[in-house]
Amino acid sequence: MSHFNPLTPEQLNALHEGLVIPAHPLALDENRRLDEISQRALTRYYMASGAGGVAVGVHSTQFEIRDPKFGLFEKVLRLAAEEVDKGKLSRPFIRVAGICGPTEQALSEAELAAGLGYEAGLLSMGGLQDWSEGELLSRTERVAEVIPVIGFYLQPSVGGRTFSFGFWRAFADIPGVIAIKLAPFNRYHTIDVIRAVCCSARRDQIALYTGNDDNIVNDLMTVYRFQAEGKMVEKRIVGGLLGHWAVWTHKAVQMLEEIKRARIFDTIPAEWLTRNVEVTDSNAAFFDPAHGFAGCIPGIHEVLRRQGLMKGTWCLNPHEDLSVGQKEEIDRVYRDYPHLNDDEFVKQHLADWLT
Repeated sequence: MSHFNPLTPEQLNALHEGLVIPAHPLALDENRRLDEISQRALTRYYMASGAGGVAVGVHSTQFEIRDPKFGLFEKVLRLAAEEVDKGKLSRPFIRVAGICGPTEQALSEAELAAGLGYEAGLLSMGGLQDWSEGELLSRTERVAEVIPVIGFYLQPSVGGRTFSFGFWRAFADIPGVIAIKLAPFNRYHTIDVIRAVCCSARRDQIALYTGNDDNIVNDLMTVYRFQAEGKMVEKRIVGGLLGHWAVWTHKAVQMLEEIKRARIFDTIPAEWLTRNVEVTDSNAAFFDPAHGFAGCIPGIHEVLRRQGLMKGTWCLNPHEDLSVGQKEEIDRVYRDYPHLNDDEFVKQHLADWLT
């Protein structure tokens, strides 16, 4: 297979400047079947909100879409790709496909995504707990020959695992790796990855994105400095690829733009530390860490349901539902942080998105 790199210079520049990339949910009807109208409306919402891309076929899209009895993986990727094509956006926009499984499955998913016009693949290492780090690096090399790869450090509590500094150092050296999503929910492990990238000769070719829903704002505000090859190297986490940003997306875009302006002047107002707490507290209501993240997908759905973008909180797994008290927690963050929601923006455009 030859290397496949469809990103334009404009897309690469935007990726490195920092983008809001929501993890795309799956819209179902009361029979737990795909609600195509709502599914398309969600993609339109993200584009209209100013997002710089969407990630489809990832955890928020529900991994069960790959189950043959549902057969939705290609369908949902195709729907999002079609809406992006129809949108004819004047700004760079990156379609990211979730890719998982053993090497042959990952290659098949990468080839499908590339064929549908996806510009990058978010490569999960979940479900491969018995694989060595070397085997996972070889798998990454093969997938990167098919589609540009965004690496993914997933927290162990939801199926990820801990990797060594050496793993990420070797990962950063792989041609075709264009970004890494950091979501270990752990400061030590986050620093490991950033330091590893700083030590790589490819450091300037890799964009860092936060998936740490417990520390979004601080991740985006921090300059990381490390000694590498006898000199000081700096690196930032420039944007986010987040399930959290699947809701209140318009306000997330505004927030990232404010952060970018603060970066230019190298000033961090103290109010941003408070904003970090507000965003994290909101995420706790949506993602349900109080119950081991059991309600994280229904929590996202509940916000979108309230806005009219989804008809309900149904998941393909009938046992996946809001946790006890989670609805009340979402009520609370709506009440306590009204400046974070984009309900008014959605209300103004909803009818158009649903047509």
